[in-house]
Amino acid sequence: MRTLDKRAKVTRRRFLKTAGAGTAGVIAVVNGGVVMGAGGAWAMEVKTLSPETMATLVQMARDIYPHDHLADKYYAQAMIGYDASAGEDAELKAMLEDGVKLLDATAQARHGGGYLSVAWEEERVAILTSLEGSGFFQKIRGGLVTGLYNQPEVWGKFGYEGPSAEQGGYISRGFDDIDWLEA
Repeated sequence: MRTLDKRAKVTRRRFLKTAGAGTAGVIAVVNGGVVMGAGGAWAMEVKTLSPETMATLVQMARDIYPHDHLADKYYAQAMIGYDASAGEDAELKAMLEDGVKLLDATAQARHGGGYLSVAWEEERVAILTSLEGSGFFQKIRGGLVTGLYNQPEVWGKFGYEGPSAEQGGYISRGFDDIDWLEA
């Protein structure tokens, strides 16, 4: 069983580091079907959807399930499956492309630019809220539940230690140490 130190561990250095990291979340679209994160920290190649559509989907994913401690690469990984699926399903491709066009049109009407150009998260969330009843929004939101949270690299960032069946279950390993649930 592990022992947890529940004291706050915020130092001046850590505060400045994390405060600066939140402002660096810029997604760039590069010609040739590549979407790149801030400073080239991550990149993904898209084959079916346009790079602009994929960049918008990644930002949309971050706005639907915002976790400041998760890098954009995890959101990109959650969304890349839509590119492959759109290659096999023309209706899905049309839904995604049209949904992004609707996002951009709504952002244009409200803020004078596309969805990616809206600087404030609250304003992007307001745009998403206006579209939450659409099939497009529900498709993305529903796919993110598994696409984002089924990534083993993400589990540790939430305090989840992973499946325990291979190690005899939780009963012998501190089943009651779910500190991530207490907040």
